[in-house]
Amino acid sequence: MAAIAAAAGERRVLVIETTTDGGRKILISGGGRCNVLPRSLQPERFVSDSPAPLVRRLLRSWPLEHQKRFFGHDLSIPLKLESESAKYFPVSDRARDVRDGLVAHARGAGVSFQFSTKLTGFSRHSTGWRLETSAGSIDAAALVLSTGGRSVPATGSDGAVLTLLENAGHTIHATYPALTPLTADPAPHAGLSGISLNVRIRARWLGRDTEATGGFLFTHRGYSGPSVLDVSHVAVRSRLAGGARAILRVRWTDLDAAAWQKALEPGPGAVLTAVSRKLPSRLAELLIEESGIPGDRRLADLKRTERQTLIERLTAYELPWTGDEGYKKAEVTGGGVALDEIDPRTLQSRKIPGIFLCGELLDAFGPIGGHNFAWAWATGRAAGAGAAGHL
Repeated sequence: MAAIAAAAGERRVLVIETTTDGGRKILISGGGRCNVLPRSLQPERFVSDSPAPLVRRLLRSWPLEHQKRFFGHDLSIPLKLESESAKYFPVSDRARDVRDGLVAHARGAGVSFQFSTKLTGFSRHSTGWRLETSAGSIDAAALVLSTGGRSVPATGSDGAVLTLLENAGHTIHATYPALTPLTADPAPHAGLSGISLNVRIRARWLGRDTEATGGFLFTHRGYSGPSVLDVSHVAVRSRLAGGARAILRVRWTDLDAAAWQKALEPGPGAVLTAVSRKLPSRLAELLIEESGIPGDRRLADLKRTERQTLIERLTAYELPWTGDEGYKKAEVTGGGVALDEIDPRTLQSRKIPGIFLCGELLDAFGPIGGHNFAWAWATGRAAGAGAAGHL
């Protein structure tokens, strides 16, 4: 996207790409379908140690409707909205169409690509910048750095550019895996592996609450699903900080404590039957067992203390976790270049004039569901246009 915007300024544009084909994160996103954009942007849910107004300003630099029009009209990739997931996918359900469409559009604008090439350094040159790469030196009048996150290193993104920028004088807010599955060792819920349901999950750390709703998946090693990924950064940061760990509490259904109180009132039928009406039976059995209630207990015989214990597990279950899957499975990198060290209009570095920064390098990430692609498209476009305008 940065290359497309830069080429619009009628400049010679070269993309240097570590992998053999590029866009690997596009290819693996959305289960190979690519969740191109969210139904609506939620700037307030973006996480950053930089000022929130800067995050909002960058997101709004290219409105969501304009981004949708670009994909549908300019790239000829019609999008469809899946109401259940609140995300836009290509009608073809092929992530490759998105990647290939962007590459073709860039080439049509005159952009050249140099694959299997790694950037190893840059320095000032009489005409701008001299780039040192695994394939030799390249001179450029302006430089857009558009990758550098540490997430999913198998895609070619290893964080090396963040180190280059830190060595050049930029403030790098500490990076950490974000949108990553959580683990528990030992895994007390391994027997529930494969069970999925919609939940509300709240993470509390240092007196602050972060909440998410959506899919929850039990895995052999721990927990995944959109709701877990959206709060995982709180757990990860608490682990990295040492000391008190984040406490995660899950409400397993849409019923609150009062509604469960009514559902579990004395009457005919078994406790397990009442709970299983709202929960997968294996999970219902586990929660009842952990509450110290015999599996054959009747509602009419349920003691008051047993009812209160079960309701707490149904509405505020403390999720036992010990770790996370790290960068290997993280969908994005938290932290990065401090946003107040770039010009919000052009994304030019305030520390290194002539260099423009965008994407996962920057200190911001959003919730699962297309928000991080919206960030990539918007900041890439702004940086590419900024570079062209600079020249």
